[in-house]
Amino acid sequence: MIKGIGIDIIELYRIKKGMEANTRFVDRILTENERHLFNQLQNHHRKVEFLAGRFAAKEAFAKAVGTGIGKLSFHHIEVLPDSHGAPVISAHGYEEYRSFISITHSRDYAVAQVVIEAGDS
Repeated sequence: MIKGIGIDIIELYRIKKGMEANTRFVDRILTENERHLFNQLQNHHRKVEFLAGRFAAKEAFAKAVGTGIGKLSFHHIEVLPDSHGAPVISAHGYEEYRSFISITHSRDYAVAQVVIEAGDS
């Protein structure tokens, strides 16, 4: 049974501006494992897309569980690729749920949608 659905959209320029204005911006959004992937990217625009996608994914997850970011922090939520490169989302304290995620980018935006499914009872 579906427990929640969340979606978020973020302008890439806002993420780029945050990265340029605050050296700790990336650290506030990404977990250590996500930062490792981020730091491997060579292209600055791809880094902006990656960070924007993770930001949108974490916001979408928080909306799907109904808490919003604040009660649930960016570091409670992690988005890593599976063996095929598709994003997989997990969150500390929400291990009993199955979560499904899709992230997409356009020239100006990153969008993420999360569906959370409650386990069988």
